[in-house]
Amino acid sequence: MKLEHFALNVEDPTAMADWYVQHLGLKIVKQLKDAPYMTFMADDSGRVMIEIYNNPPDEVLPFRTMNPLLVHLAFVSENPSADKERLQAAGASVESDQQFEDGTHLVMMRDPWGLAIQFCKRGVPMLTDKEIQ
Repeated sequence: MKLEHFALNVEDPTAMADWYVQHLGLKIVKQLKDAPYMTFMADDSGRVMIEIYNNPPDEVLPFRTMNPLLVHLAFVSENPSADKERLQAAGASVESDQQFEDGTHLVMMRDPWGLAIQFCKRGVPMLTDKEIQ
């Protein structure tokens, strides 16, 4: 089986989608302009999506106060340090910046809505670019 999408109920899916498109390079695949503002965004491979929406509004997880290891979106990054600086300038905040002996570099941040986002440069890549069947 292939993973199609991971969904999150968020406080402002429209603004969040705009930010993710502008600053993380995601592409909107489908979006409702009315409540619950369901938005599907794909990564640059076109094979993985996240869905964000606001339904019901009173059941959004408290992302700002949650430990980022409970829920986070992780992105492959060629340069986590540069991404960290660029995204801080765009309103994200830094949670941690770790470098490991195997060459792995992990930067954990929070987007402007508090959702944890991680930028990963693995010493030994865990994913391949080959076509997934």
